[in-house]
Amino acid sequence: MRILGLVLVVILTLGVVSVLWADSRLQRIDALPDYPGRGGNTPGSITLLVGTDSREGLTPEQQAQLSTGSESDAGGKRTDTMMLVYTPRDSGRTMLISLPRDLLVDIPDYGQNKLNAAYTFGGPALLTRTLEQQTGMRIDHYAEIGFGGFSGIVDAVGGVDICIDEPINDPLAGLDLAAGCQTLAGPQALGFVRTRYGFAEQDLQRVRNQRQFLGALMSETMSPGNLLNPFTAVSLVDAASEAVTVDSGDHIWNLASVMWKLRGDPLTVTAPYDGMASGSVGSYLVWGPSTTGFFDAVASGRTPAQEYLDPGP
Repeated sequence: MRILGLVLVVILTLGVVSVLWADSRLQRIDALPDYPGRGGNTPGSITLLVGTDSREGLTPEQQAQLSTGSESDAGGKRTDTMMLVYTPRDSGRTMLISLPRDLLVDIPDYGQNKLNAAYTFGGPALLTRTLEQQTGMRIDHYAEIGFGGFSGIVDAVGGVDICIDEPINDPLAGLDLAAGCQTLAGPQALGFVRTRYGFAEQDLQRVRNQRQFLGALMSETMSPGNLLNPFTAVSLVDAASEAVTVDSGDHIWNLASVMWKLRGDPLTVTAPYDGMASGSVGSYLVWGPSTTGFFDAVASGRTPAQEYLDPGP
């Protein structure tokens, strides 16, 4: 019994040390600073997930393999992937909300512009402030990942299974997929969540694909085969801790909590909008009564009307 107890203590100690080691390697930024007039807490927990086009750390060869182009080609660091993970306080079903980049919003100190411009103008802090003031919600956690980090995490779990109804061919994203079910490696997965030009609804279809892939990735990541396999688990923790940037107050266990919530069957939705228009910022999606009503429900801890929710991923 003493030997068994000693073994358990060693295992527990190694587990704690590993978690603290991974937590220490996370990159951190002040993404959720206080500002005058910041609202109170939204019932439940809200995490903002952001995917950027950062090529930081990628060699020219890796940029070519991932079909990303260079940082100078893209004109600076931007984000086209923004999602809110909302879990109600009453332990209700988690909701995954895609935020279209072309929604017209009021950006503090910059006036009206498309949502993703907030990140370009002022990084994570301005993006989170814009969303909080526009929606009436308070964001609790923040997580951001670039091109290379995303691809690395997919490869760390051995690829992700995805089923698509139609073939997808997008040379700009380095993507050529046949219809049907297949396992996507890192470069293919990155292309899948980036591609939009071959779709009638372009960015709106892209955010649906992103939600589909994120759900599949979380299911694969949190599967017993990966969690209980020390080689896969160490590789995954290593890839995630190097690739993800979080708020200065966040930790590795906050990320794990979000991953656990998304592993199952969250409610999924693209934030609604009220038509399209054009102006000085080009074509944009109108933030209207449907958008406001949707976020008012979330901010007050209520599940939005069924008409807003997707029938599937």
